[in-house]
Amino acid sequence: MSAPRRLVIATRESRLALWQAHHVRDRLRALYPECEVELLGMTTTGDQILDRTLSEIGGKGLFTKELEVALADGRADLAVHSLKDVPMELPEGFELAAVLEREDPRDAFVSVRYASFEALPQGARIGTSSLRRGAQIAQTRPDLQILPLRGNLDTRLGKLDRGEYDAIVLAAAGLKRLGLSERIRQVLPPSLSLPAPGQGALGIEIMSHRSDVRGWLAPLVHSTTWLEVTAERAVSRALGGSCRIPLAAYAVVQPDGSLQLDALLATDNRFRTTRVSTDTAPAFDSAEALGLRAAEQLA
Repeated sequence: MSAPRRLVIATRESRLALWQAHHVRDRLRALYPECEVELLGMTTTGDQILDRTLSEIGGKGLFTKELEVALADGRADLAVHSLKDVPMELPEGFELAAVLEREDPRDAFVSVRYASFEALPQGARIGTSSLRRGAQIAQTRPDLQILPLRGNLDTRLGKLDRGEYDAIVLAAAGLKRLGLSERIRQVLPPSLSLPAPGQGALGIEIMSHRSDVRGWLAPLVHSTTWLEVTAERAVSRALGGSCRIPLAAYAVVQPDGSLQLDALLATDNRFRTTRVSTDTAPAFDSAEALGLRAAEQLA
């Protein structure tokens, strides 16, 4: 296959989304030095509606729809997403062509006044946009006030700094990618806050018929990360995962090559967790099956 001459990347315009798109652009330029790689910045519906939670306004697809329109009408060749924002079922004609190596998938505790989650006093105000995070916080610390928190990363940090919250919980990956690691007071262990499916990973979406783009992106694929997120997303897909239910899934390839998956589902009347693993090093179909097994145990 000949090298590409020009590629256009569709991206949201938040600072974090642009970092992610620039990262992919730089990787592509390194692979194909003669290729002109451009960014097409876009504002999505999810970026525009900030006064309601994602569960109220339609879920994860609000961060991808406009980018998919750009792919469909030929203005862009690929779209870069935070994988945790990508719906479990893509529209017909679209596919995930690559998943890049994961950054830290854990959640981060961020506070101006308090050094750790455990140090929060009774009744403290903690902000999160995620039902998943909120359910786990409430399970551990029912005394805390869990308040909604929307906006891009800089907006959320600004609200914390203005004193609207005593602490907030964010994805560690975003803070680290933007050089804001010093804002992290504590990286929350999965035993306290199990991550969202795909958290910390970048996914690249294309039109399914673009076999040329799929081939050009192949060197960017990180097989271990893709294996892990395949299991995680299978849990969510099987349980109808969206922003409307508190669901977590976190898979890790173990030193012996096996795949271990922890998953969590919280509802009004129960809080369930499970751990499943493969016996040997898995293939993608067995990673999917592992996720389905975990979903059966949680259902």
